[in-house]
Amino acid sequence: MAGPPAFAGQDAGQGLALERGTAITDPLALRELDRGRFGLGRMLEPARSADIPLSNAQLFALPAIVPVRQAIDAEFDRYTNRHKADHPNETIGVGDSFDFQLFDRAQLYSPDTRFVLAGIVNRMDRAYVDEASCGEIRLIYRLTRTSTPGDAAAPSRLPMTLNVVLRAKGDHAVDRNGVPVTCAEIARRWLVVGDEPAAGAELAKKLLSKHGPLDLVGAESIDRIETNLQIAHAPKSPLRDFRTDYLLKVFCYNAQTRLFEEAPLENQIDRDRILADENLKREFKTWLLEPAHLGEFDRGTILIPEQFLAKRAIAATPVGFAPSNLQPAFGLTEGESTDPLFRENDVVAALKKAASDGVTLQNIRSVGGFQRRLNDITCAGCHQTRGIGGFHFPGVDWLAAKPSNSASVPASPHFFGDQVRRRDILAALRDGKPPNFSRGFSSRPQLRGSTELAGTEYSDGWGAHCYGQRAKAADNDPSFRLWTCAKGLACEVSGQSRIGMCFVKGR
Repeated sequence: MAGPPAFAGQDAGQGLALERGTAITDPLALRELDRGRFGLGRMLEPARSADIPLSNAQLFALPAIVPVRQAIDAEFDRYTNRHKADHPNETIGVGDSFDFQLFDRAQLYSPDTRFVLAGIVNRMDRAYVDEASCGEIRLIYRLTRTSTPGDAAAPSRLPMTLNVVLRAKGDHAVDRNGVPVTCAEIARRWLVVGDEPAAGAELAKKLLSKHGPLDLVGAESIDRIETNLQIAHAPKSPLRDFRTDYLLKVFCYNAQTRLFEEAPLENQIDRDRILADENLKREFKTWLLEPAHLGEFDRGTILIPEQFLAKRAIAATPVGFAPSNLQPAFGLTEGESTDPLFRENDVVAALKKAASDGVTLQNIRSVGGFQRRLNDITCAGCHQTRGIGGFHFPGVDWLAAKPSNSASVPASPHFFGDQVRRRDILAALRDGKPPNFSRGFSSRPQLRGSTELAGTEYSDGWGAHCYGQRAKAADNDPSFRLWTCAKGLACEVSGQSRIGMCFVKGR
């Protein structure tokens, strides 16, 4: 396959330029922060010496983290038992001799592994969840071996991330300069650092200074922990195609019990439980299709009530370009033998009702748009779309012999494609203007008048997700008909789906 041609706005530094002010991915700066108060040990035990990194054996022995280990162990047992029931002809276990190869939990709880700070991400674009907290700051830690395994060629980084999610404002009323801590001030600090050329130790120093953004957050700001673990891998075989499953979990910090307690995943619809309960099905369907909720659903700012949510998710890769059948289409075809939750006429009627009530929809303009949003609003659906495996932020490996952003990609196309929107929200918060929190589909960013993404893989360039246009305009799905390709490229689709990728014409 031919590689991508050069388009306007597309170059080797594109990703790094996009993340300015919204993420810290400088490897040497992250090394300094990890060795200081943003190492995982210091975050969970502030009195701990920064000179002694917290091994995973020590981490999972902490009273606050014991519930996390118990929940992860229970998920391994549940996953194994379900696989044995669903696939009795396939073996499952740790090691190459099994058809499905489980992640070796001995590495997760080992004294020879630890979580290393691999990135810091500003998520003030999530201030709509809790306005008082000004959104979130996420510390992304990657599971890493700290001793050399018997196989010298074995990678040091292991397929798991642990995110410590901080409230951007935390409990501070004023900073140490006596200045009131506002969302505007926090956003301003992040944007200032993003506009400065500092790197390495100098950047870390600016971030931690009394005028820096990281001076405003610490252990007292912790809201929850999110984990993403590659629970099993199946190489291609006569029985199946290549497949990898990722387990997603959330643990909220309870200040009273001082424990991280298992919690529902935001908007991770519990498909199986809802479909098994007629009353729950009816309640969820009525709630989601109500015009005001449909408007929030369209904008990507909806917060689905906990009674409809799951405490676990399995994101499988690869899944192709169509919405996953794992989460949670619920059936949209009238001819299905099972009774689906949403039928086509339900969605059409809801869209008409929303329009008559004056609700303007920006993304969902069809049944297909509703189905895609229903998938990518979930944790699993989002991680299955334009991710790197099952991750959107694998992070930076500053332990490598030559740590460099150019040596590996720290984040997915979905992540980079969303940075313009996130930075616009930071600027609005800084300037005291009402932010526009709406977002597009995970497959394709919502353009807001900026040309920064034009010609890149994040929008309409080589490798971008696109919609295969039909000859008659009326036959094109209105939710996706603007998903075109840049000049010189054509949208290539396969199978029944009209969603494809932009490639060079006639290649």
